[in-house]
Amino acid sequence: MAHHKKPRLNGSASDYALNRNSSATANELSGDVVAIIFGCFPPKDIMRMRCVCKKWREAAKGTIVPIAEFRMNSVNKYNALVAMTTALPNLQEITLRDMIFGHRFVDGEDPYEARVTLTANFDIHDIDIISNFRKLRVLHIETVYLNGRYPVLFDFPLLRELRVTTSDYLKFDLGILSAGCPSLKTLKVTFTENLTGDLRSLRVLKDTLEKVEITSCQRIEGNFMDLAAFPRLKKLDLWGTATTGDIRDICKKYFPALENLCLPDTVIGGSCYKFHSISEVPSFMHTIHVLLQRTPDLFDTDITTTDSLLSTAFCWELSKDSPDWYQWESGCAEPPFNLKFIRAGSRLGWSWCTWNGDYSCEINWLDPEPSSENIGYEDYIEELQLVERCADFYRGYNQPPTLVEYNRLCE
Repeated sequence: MAHHKKPRLNGSASDYALNRNSSATANELSGDVVAIIFGCFPPKDIMRMRCVCKKWREAAKGTIVPIAEFRMNSVNKYNALVAMTTALPNLQEITLRDMIFGHRFVDGEDPYEARVTLTANFDIHDIDIISNFRKLRVLHIETVYLNGRYPVLFDFPLLRELRVTTSDYLKFDLGILSAGCPSLKTLKVTFTENLTGDLRSLRVLKDTLEKVEITSCQRIEGNFMDLAAFPRLKKLDLWGTATTGDIRDICKKYFPALENLCLPDTVIGGSCYKFHSISEVPSFMHTIHVLLQRTPDLFDTDITTTDSLLSTAFCWELSKDSPDWYQWESGCAEPPFNLKFIRAGSRLGWSWCTWNGDYSCEINWLDPEPSSENIGYEDYIEELQLVERCADFYRGYNQPPTLVEYNRLCE
């Protein structure tokens, strides 16, 4: 009995699908089956395979294209996207990037006139074509050649992820997302100075949002606690915005799913926040400790025994406007007006320190000292000795010395 070997797959999967010696021909497969098969391939391959016959062309129109980035970053890619509006309308992921110099998208509503004049001689391309992809789930916008408002970019009922990066002339408001993108799970906007709005407008997306990263967008306002009741929110990063609030307002019932939090210095306790007095810090640190007990990595801090490092998530310090702050002269150790977390073994504490961590005050412990019978006690002692080396100059001080005390130490 003759044995027939199975054909070997040489080249890409699409080449194999196009091979006339394949076991199944185009006529033996229904259009629905072809559409399902096409759904296993990236857009580029589907566009090639649809050329086989009319049935496959029609199947491509009904294919739900898998999540696979189509990056529009050239005139050729733009032309391909135009073709896909009818050939592959169920595309699910698109990245809009800049084309070569001399090409731009048509101006939107309320454009910057200076920008219009500057690019008047550019070849213009229609951006409204993107509205044909009604099943779009991922949209990335990384282009400076969008000028004005484009409601068409924020009207996708199935959109789950929206990322906008460094779009200096694109104008939009948070409120447009609530109406046009009701399924949004991930929102990431950075270095987009014309993004406006109040965090309260995101409440419509309360039951869907899982990640909100709005950074270096100084026109975003509102209290970060307006998002406290979002049941699915895992990450909240508002660094570089004008949002306000008090980190001490977070209690057990708020932000139930939150895993990571970064807030601007306009929030009390946010990154690089400056305290107005020394006396307010101890109670504040105990509040932070409660939050860290609930979610140890909440602030993604660099809590370390390497005492030259400060927590990158906090970088807290005493304000120069504080009555407790004073100027010092060179030639003596600078006053310890910065704050850092310290971990020795399983024990967590904090201390006042200089900006580079070379000198620090005594540690203010937040956890009790572990028993000498506990596993890891020797590691705790070893790490504690390393940490305490920086406290020699300010030995006996749990907080920055007064100016009189400081001068006495320098003498």
